[in-house]
Order: sequence, then structure tokens, then C-alpha cells
Amino acid sequence: MSDSRLSVGDTAPDFTAPTDTGTFSLADLRGRKVILYFYPAAMTPGCTTQACDFRDSLDRLHAEGYEVVGISKDSPEKLAKFRETEGLTFTLVSDEDRAIQDAYGAWGIKKLYGKEVEGSIRSTVVLAEDGTVALAQYNVKATGHVAKLRRDLKID
Repeated sequence: MSDSRLSVGDTAPDFTAPTDTGTFSLADLRGRKVILYFYPAAMTPGCTTQACDFRDSLDRLHAEGYEVVGISKDSPEKLAKFRETEGLTFTLVSDEDRAIQDAYGAWGIKKLYGKEVEGSIRSTVVLAEDGTVALAQYNVKATGHVAKLRRDLKID
């Protein structure tokens, strides 16, 4: 478990991990703005809402130079089904051992139905072109998060 939440100006931890279509390496996106969003589980109601909101905003985000990467503890096979079912067109990273979530402070104690549990903390970390953190948001809500993120990034 990690409580190493990132702050603006921190250097984002590099990682390479499997996806539903191959392998993803954050280093390959150096020089680009990147939105890393962490979600608990593919094909659950909240995570589906959030993924579809990113999908529906993708053209606008790309126009502003942002790449979107979704990260969860789901297997590549489950991510492939999620992509196909919801028509997702951005990268989905499998973090089954939670190493990425730990490095980004997106795994820890959270409230679920009034109880404290250990798990994925719905989070979004926006990286600048130089690989530093431009924005870090933790415990975000699934519904309305992408619209709020777009406002925070001044993307209309």
C-alpha cells in the first residue's frame, strides 16, 4: 500500500506495462501531455461512465495535445473486452501487481459503502511534456470528472 501521492512539479515515475493490445511505456510519450487516469475495475458502472466520458472527449483532448491512458488492476483480457464493449480508443494499461498505482499514490485505504477498504483510488494525474506532474487529483468522482478535468485544464 502506498500513500505517496504526487504533487504538481514532481517527476512522474516511468513505467512499462502490458495493455490489451501489447505493451505501453510512458517514456514513449515524453514530449507530449498525458492524462493518466486510475480506475478500480473495468465494466463496473462508475468506471464505464468515466471511460465513456473520456472516449467522448477524446477528440477535444487530442486537439489540445493530450494523450489519455487508463490504468487498472484488470488483466489485459478483461481490458480487451472493456475496449470492445464500450468502443474505447485510448490506451488501457494492466497493472495487476499494483506497481504503477503504488508509485502514483492511486492505491490505498478508501471508503466503500461506509467501510474502509484497501483498493484502487480513483485518481487522475496530468503530465506536462517534460514528464512532470501538472495536475494531480485523488478520490475523484466517476460521474462528471472528465467535464471538471476539462474545466481545470481550460479545455472547452
